Amino acid sequence: MSILIVVSNPRDWPLAIPDVTIVPARTYLTDPAYNSDLKARVFNLCKSYRYQSLGYYVSLLAEARGHKPLPRVNAIEDLQSPALIRLLAGNLDERIQKSLATLKSERFELSIYFGRNVAKHYDQLSHQLFGLLRAPLLRAYFERHGGQWRIQRIRTLAASDIPPEHQDFVVQAARDYFAGRKQWPRKLLAPSYELAILHDPEDPEPPSNGKAMKHFEKAAQALGMHVEFITRADLGRLSEFDALFIRDTTYVNHYTYRFSRQAAAEGLVVIDDPSSILKCNNKVYLAELMTKHRIPIPRTLLVQKDNIEQVIPMLALPCVLKQPDSSFSVGVAKVTSEEGLRQKVNELLGKSELIVAQEYLPTDFDWRVGILDRRPLFVCKYYMAPGHWQIIKHGEQRQDYVEGLTQAVSLEEAPTKVVRLALRAANLIGDGFYGVDIKQTNNRFYVIEINDNPNVDAGNEDTILKDGLYQRIMAVFLHRLSARRRSGRW
Repeated sequence: MSILIVVSNPRDWPLAIPDVTIVPARTYLTDPAYNSDLKARVFNLCKSYRYQSLGYYVSLLAEARGHKPLPRVNAIEDLQSPALIRLLAGNLDERIQKSLATLKSERFELSIYFGRNVAKHYDQLSHQLFGLLRAPLLRAYFERHGGQWRIQRIRTLAASDIPPEHQDFVVQAARDYFAGRKQWPRKLLAPSYELAILHDPEDPEPPSNGKAMKHFEKAAQALGMHVEFITRADLGRLSEFDALFIRDTTYVNHYTYRFSRQAAAEGLVVIDDPSSILKCNNKVYLAELMTKHRIPIPRTLLVQKDNIEQVIPMLALPCVLKQPDSSFSVGVAKVTSEEGLRQKVNELLGKSELIVAQEYLPTDFDWRVGILDRRPLFVCKYYMAPGHWQIIKHGEQRQDYVEGLTQAVSLEEAPTKVVRLALRAANLIGDGFYGVDIKQTNNRFYVIEINDNPNVDAGNEDTILKDGLYQRIMAVFLHRLSARRRSGRW
């Protein structure tokens, strides 16, 4: 298996590590040689992992390509939240106090190179912090308050941050890690046992309407689970609950992701899990993943500033441009002219280094297949809004929108190809709760996207199963909770 070290600029890389390949980030993202069946481990040492930066996309697309990146995208997101870092490091308090007990200063910085520190005394603490975040080069910052050391933040290091006197040690630490000479600790999850449902009472387009929320509560209670509806203000209360069900519109740089990540870290059963939120909320990742696994999608081009000229020859006009984290038809535009294309591409590239361009496939409706726990749950036809090319037509204000009709279809009546294709696609993400959107043109089917947090509205998706839909969803929570307890993982 090849070892790739991906960096922002190879000229800034000072280390000579044998038997590895140094790759510029843009090359890794755009060169077809890295988007094949290449077996690789990718060590992402870009200068920045900022959301939707080159470093962010290196880890995101490496996951889609099956390249085993370090750090993974969920670790990148964790690093953006000092509060979450302190939460994740909470179980290390005893090790922190023991490791730093002899220090006389009130502040301390710990450099962690592939899980190790140049001073052997700090190796165990370095191993454990690396086990939480799995980023190759880290620096942790500690402060002492009232005689107790507390971790303040952890950041990633660029190669230029490595002191010259440490470089030989970093090379050896990297070689040891590549050779598999260390076993790194796994995080232990703690149990709990009540159901919190996260929602936003002010959201004009919630994933579930009021009636559906009452049905979820009733179904959970029938299975012996107590339900409490919580809001964004309740992040600090997560440890009170058994499980978390997110019925709030999810985004990555958003409190919904923080709820999911913290709940997972504390051992709750979580739907949507943080990995599903990360993956489903980025259309660049989904396009790469579908291509890698030969899932049919519309003709697609990942657009960056150097290949805008390829859009029209490859896709023709009109075509569809997508902001990577677009949702509910927002951040998705149909362009019909070259001038409009350039204007919209430049606008979207101002927010993200990569965007998605796809051929335009006009249809009267999209198939939506709801999947939970790797099983089909419901099928619907989502019709386009009247006089519009999307399911939702937005006005100037978010609350001003027109939505097309929803028609539920039984699993038995839905085309077998639609259900099978949806399952193939969703299973690449995980075992969570997904809504797979599929377009049908004649007898050909194309996956448009995979949504975490799919809609379940009373009167729409539940038309066929009725109360049974809510019961099946709640039964998955109960099954997972019971399985964890039986296995002794709590």
